[in-house]
Formats: sequence, structure tokens, C-alpha cells
Amino acid sequence: MNKTVKGLFEFIEESPSQFHVVENERQRFLKEGFIELSESKQWNIELGKNYFVTRNGSSILAFRMPKNEYKSFMIMASHSDSPSFRIKEMPEMKEGHYVKLNTEKYGGMLMAPWFDRPLSIAGRAIIKTKNGIETKLVNLDKDLCMLPSLAIHMNREANDGYKYNPQKDLLPLVSMDENFKLKKLVADSLSVKEDDILGSDLFLYNREPGKVWGANDEFISIRRLDDLQCSYSSMMGLLAAKNSNTAVQVHVTFDNEEVGSGTKQGADSTFLYDTLVRINEAMNGNNSTLLTAIANSFMVSADNAHALHPNYPEKSDPTNKVFMNEGVVIKFNANQKYMTDGLAYGIFAELCNQAKVPYQTFVNRSDVAGGSTLGNISNAHVSINGVDIGLAQLAMHSCYETAGVKDTEYLLKIATKFYESVIENISGSDYTVQ
Repeated sequence: MNKTVKGLFEFIEESPSQFHVVENERQRFLKEGFIELSESKQWNIELGKNYFVTRNGSSILAFRMPKNEYKSFMIMASHSDSPSFRIKEMPEMKEGHYVKLNTEKYGGMLMAPWFDRPLSIAGRAIIKTKNGIETKLVNLDKDLCMLPSLAIHMNREANDGYKYNPQKDLLPLVSMDENFKLKKLVADSLSVKEDDILGSDLFLYNREPGKVWGANDEFISIRRLDDLQCSYSSMMGLLAAKNSNTAVQVHVTFDNEEVGSGTKQGADSTFLYDTLVRINEAMNGNNSTLLTAIANSFMVSADNAHALHPNYPEKSDPTNKVFMNEGVVIKFNANQKYMTDGLAYGIFAELCNQAKVPYQTFVNRSDVAGGSTLGNISNAHVSINGVDIGLAQLAMHSCYETAGVKDTEYLLKIATKFYESVIENISGSDYTVQ
């Protein structure tokens, strides 16, 4: 296991929910000397210094101010959430001597891999205090529950295809104690009174640890690779990059990408735009200054891509086959589900060439509908030139995903190069890339 993979695994193991992702990034930025800002207070920003701000405890935006003057933004965006099952309010359901938990789907997941694995629960709880309320992270951090499969003897057609009913098939078994209450378990884990918990956002997560595997140790498997592999690489790339002379270097991890991004902390919110406006104001810029800076800016939307599947090669485009361990994936879609166009592709490809990072291209088969991601959604609020990229992986939206052992290092390397670069619009569609 190389140093980069070890760091990625540690980051993911410590991030069982989107709230933990942001807290872990927050702590890392504090350790590296970044100054925390609050959206509810005035900002005092200086050139050459580093800052970050969070929203909802599940999205974070960190930025490094240039040394000399502010002219543009170099932005890399990813997301903190992954498909899972949210625990409903009053979740306990009794079935004979069993207690199971009432859940609902969050995002579009592969359901079958969730069965017969050790699961636990993580998220946040809202606690009543003397002065109001506070938020506490929750990670019950034990093999707490499981979704047991129905035996083949009771469902002879199980291997012929089965349509899961989330309200029936996907309720985890948690106890045989008829007095079991999840709220009490959470309260005990936080050392608070049960009645002091006013609300919560709790999710199931797979407990299996990350593994390096393959005949030559060429693969990695762990939960939440989509999209923590990109968020981790973006964060580490920013920390490794040298200060720019003129560009604000921006790392942003949004929440709720898996459910459409349409929240106050998602890519379809004003979070990115609001922050850019406040940076511009702190530099005594006017609206024209901001628009000029945006026109000279570039955005990398980083969200993982589908590798060619060894058993289903026909599912991939015939001339744009993507493989793990063969570099960063640049994603295209004619209907603009991805923000990449020929110009942005050329700019980013040149950065890859300069950084000596291999890259490949992904396009869906023309008879297969693809999904969308952060780039085109955030572009509706901040119109920035940019590309959608990712790393090749298998089993996307499973609770245990697979990627290449080399690719995190490739993305970290191009992230560092990207943050240190300056892309300037000379005229029309002519750019300098330095």
C-alpha cells in the first residue's frame, strides 16, 4: 500500500457520513494554518493567507489567496455524499422477537451489495443546550446491524432477477431486545440525555475496511470512493500547491450531489457564488472586477467515471474505453450533462501534458443515457469555463466500490499542477496556460 492509498483509506474510514467528511477536512485545514470564516460574520481577507468556510456542516470551501494580486479563480469541486439509507424518525419496527430499523433510500444505489454485510450508523444529532442547540457528530462505530438475505429455499427465483422493495426488503435487523431504542444508543454514545436530542440526520454505512488486491496489488476497494477519492485528492492537491501570484485557489466539496444538488449546500445553491462575491468584496473589487476574474477562471468538476467492466464490455462506448490505473478521465456529453467542451478539454489536456499525468476520455454509448454531476449544475450560478473529470472505477454506487491503485496519485498530481497554474483569456477563445 503506497502512501497516497494509505492516506485515502484513512480519510474514508474516518468519514462515514458527509458530516464527517467536512469535519475531517475542516480539521486538516486548521492544522495547515487555514483561517476559519463564518457566513454569519464579516470577512477580513488578506493576500497570501489561507481560509475556509463551511455550510450546513456538510459542504466546505477552502481557498488560498494569491501573493500579489487577485485576477482569477482556479476551482476544483467534488462532493461529500454517497448513496445510502437514511434512518427515519421513530425507526424501531418490531417483528416477533426482532427489532429492525425503518429506512429510506438516499440517492440511486445498487441495493444487492448491502445485504449480508456488517453495517453501522453515522451522521449528526442536534442537541439541546442551556444556550440553544448544537450539532454533534454521530458514529456508532460497531457492527450494529445487517440486512440478511432471504434464503434461496424461500425465494427460488432469487438468481433470476429480483426487484427489491425498499420498504420491505431493506430494513436492517438491529436487536432482539424489544426495549431497544436507537435514540438512547445515540444519546449514550454522545454522553447526553435522550430527551436532549432534538433531531438527527443518520445513515447506514458499510463497515468493511478498505483492501488493496489483485495479482499485482493493482486494485483498491472501499466504501464511498465515489466521490471521496476526488475530494481527498483535491484537498491534498491544494495543500501541496504553491501560492499563485494572481489566482485564488479554491477547493470545494458540495453535499447532496447524489440527490440532485438542489439544496442550500449543494452545487445548485449559491454557496460557491456567495463565496466568490465575498472574496471580491474583501479585495475592494466591484461587480466588473468579479466578472473579469470569472472570465479568466477555470473549474474542474471532479466526480468518478465508469471503467470498462470486464464482464460487460458492450456497456462502454466502442472508441472511448476507460480503464483503471490508466490516468484521469475527462468526461464528455453532447447534451451538456458534463461541462466539458473541446476548448476546455484542450486546456486541461495541456495541463496533464505539462504535469506528465496520463488521461483518457469517457463518453456514454449513444443509446445509453448518462447522469449529470457538479459542473453543469454549478455553472448555472457561476459561468466558468471548465471540465468534468474523474477516476475510473467499477461498481459505482455500490456500498463497496473498486478503483485503480495508481489513480489517486495521478489525480493528486494534476490537482497540484492545476492549482499552481494560471489560465488567462487573451481574446475570444484564445487562452494562455501557464
